[in-house]
Amino acid sequence: MDLVIAGTAVLLAGPLLLIVAIAIKLDSPGPVLFAQVRLGRGNKRFRILKFRSMHVARTDHDGNRSASRDDDRVTRVGRLIRMTSIDELPQLFNVLKGDMSIVGPRPHALGSLAGDKLFWQVSQKYWLRHTLKPGITGLAQIRGFRGATHQQSDLENRLQADLEYIDGWRLWRDVAIIFNTLKVIVHPRAF
Repeated sequence: MDLVIAGTAVLLAGPLLLIVAIAIKLDSPGPVLFAQVRLGRGNKRFRILKFRSMHVARTDHDGNRSASRDDDRVTRVGRLIRMTSIDELPQLFNVLKGDMSIVGPRPHALGSLAGDKLFWQVSQKYWLRHTLKPGITGLAQIRGFRGATHQQSDLENRLQADLEYIDGWRLWRDVAIIFNTLKVIVHPRAF
């Protein structure tokens, strides 16, 4: 299912991918894509792909600082592609490569903080998320648990949804999550 959906999406979104790539190049110097190390299934490291939405000199490769509403690191094109989740489209290539699935727990940056703690310091259950391939979207995302994690509870809500997804995995649920993702592509916590 992942390969069929990702392959079809790449073909259909091809013109959009090209337009976004050109817009990024015209807007600011640097590469079109941003690659960041994340943990996948079995805690295996992989490089997640995104359209670059920040100025190169201010990019945070470890993910220590979450983007904020008036973040001066975000470019003009970056603001638009982040607000519409278009910056995530290159992850379709991660799916085709086998590092990710369409649906699953979102992979987090290694330096991500919930309050002042690294994600895995908040709960030992965090590592259970890595029993499945990470996804472009997931149960936590359609429930609105995305964006910055200023407090530990922000991560705990996300983690609870991820563990619920893992415990109750069903093909029909993946299909429902995909369709519900269309409703939250543009969301108030995207910046």
